[in-house]
This record gives sequence, structure tokens and C-alpha cells, in this order.
Amino acid sequence: MRLESGTVAHRASIAGIILLVALPFLPLGVWSVSHRWFFPSLLPAELSLRGWAYLVSPASRVLAAVVNSLLIGAAVTAINILLGVPAGRALGTTRLGGKDGLEILILAPLIVPGIAVIMGIQVVFIRIGLADTRTGVILSHLLPTLPYMILVMKGVFANYDRNFEAQARSLGARPLQVLRHITLPSVFPGVMIGSLFVFLVSWSQYVLTLMVGGGRVVTLPILLFSFATSGDHAVTAALAIIFVLPAILILAATARYLTGRSAALSGLGKV
Repeated sequence: MRLESGTVAHRASIAGIILLVALPFLPLGVWSVSHRWFFPSLLPAELSLRGWAYLVSPASRVLAAVVNSLLIGAAVTAINILLGVPAGRALGTTRLGGKDGLEILILAPLIVPGIAVIMGIQVVFIRIGLADTRTGVILSHLLPTLPYMILVMKGVFANYDRNFEAQARSLGARPLQVLRHITLPSVFPGVMIGSLFVFLVSWSQYVLTLMVGGGRVVTLPILLFSFATSGDHAVTAALAIIFVLPAILILAATARYLTGRSAALSGLGKV
């Protein structure tokens, strides 16, 4: 009887969370298919797929913006993994002199006013020829994302026992074998969590992309803002749904890594 009550309460809480998450998207869904919707009417006078039809047309440039956003987000995430995992390991497993000052330096891009950082980056990139390029946008996105990856991996490696690696090496395992069979499986949930944060932050960057990309590198946030200021609510709502959809899909795909069960199964809590 208690088990059934607990199951019902658990399912009810999940349903409540889903409802709270989905509730803000209901007005967007209605706006995306509305044709005439005037105050004080609760529902549109007419329904139309005009907004969606325009977004799938070549004139909207949505496909190119989505591809740009995905490529930039994937590249930024990959670079963060290559740089953030070793840095997080160094901060989490070793006793470095001046570690507190180093952590403040890592967090500086998040502490310093964003406009100051962006203006400084833009001036430097103009001089070295990276302004108005996708490469420049990717490198600029490292500033607001790398601190998240490093801090996440620092927390992961703070509970990491390097004795397992030493035991594997004593049994004849080569460095690549230790990395593949010991280190990576142990820290993989943390890498997934950090990558999730990194991709979402990069995916949603607007001002940084606009300033460094100079309007030539068109991503989904750039396109969404331009439609939002045009006054076309149907197109804006449809594009907003497209904008949040990848984030929801990625979150659903990595949700199991956000739970303690996944970490426990991988040995994260013990290694």
C-alpha cells in the first residue's frame, strides 16, 4: 500500500514538473499557428501555418542558421572537452600553489561585465583577422563556456582516486588503455554534464556572436532577434520553438547522467 502511494506521488511529481516545463511553450504554440489574434480574445480568430511555411522556405535562412549554430556549438563543446578535462583534473587532484587565485582567473570572463569582454575580444580579433568569421565566433564562445567545463570537471576529479590508475599501470596497462578503461568511464557522466552546459551556453549566445561575427555569421539567436523585432509574432513564435527544441532533445538524451544513479553505476562516486 505504501509502495503504491509512493509510486503515485512520484508520478504526480513528474507530471507536475513536465507541466511546469511545457506551460511556457503553450502560448508559443498558439502564436505559431495564429493568423489574427487581437485583444481581448483568448484564442486567435483564424489559424494558419504561414509562420511554419515561411521558416521552411529558403528565404528565411533558418536551415543555414541552424547548421551554423550546431557546428559552432559542437566545435565549442569539443574544444572545451580537450581543454577543460585536463584543467579540471589539475585543479581537482593536485595541490597547486595559488589555486584560489587561479580559480578566480578562470571565472573572470563570467565576473567581468560582458560588454567589456566583448569589446576587447572584437578589437583583438579585428587585428588578427578573425573578426566576421566562424572561427572567431567559436574562439570567442570559449570565454563564457570554458569556466563551466573546468569547474564541473574539478568537482568530478575532486572525488577521483588515482590509485585505480596506478593499479592498472602496475598490471601492465599502457597509458591509452588506462585512459580508455579507467579514467574516461569514471569521469564520463561529468563530461556529459559539462558538455551539456557548454553547448547550451554556446547555442544561446547572441551579443558575442553579433559583435565578433559582425552579422556575417548568422546563428539561430541572431535570426530569432531579427524576427522578434519585426513584429511578426507567428514567425517569431515558430522560430522560438525551433530554437529551444535542440536544447530539450539534448537534455532528454543526457538526463540519465544528471542523476546520482548513473554516476554510481559508472563508479564516479567511488573512483
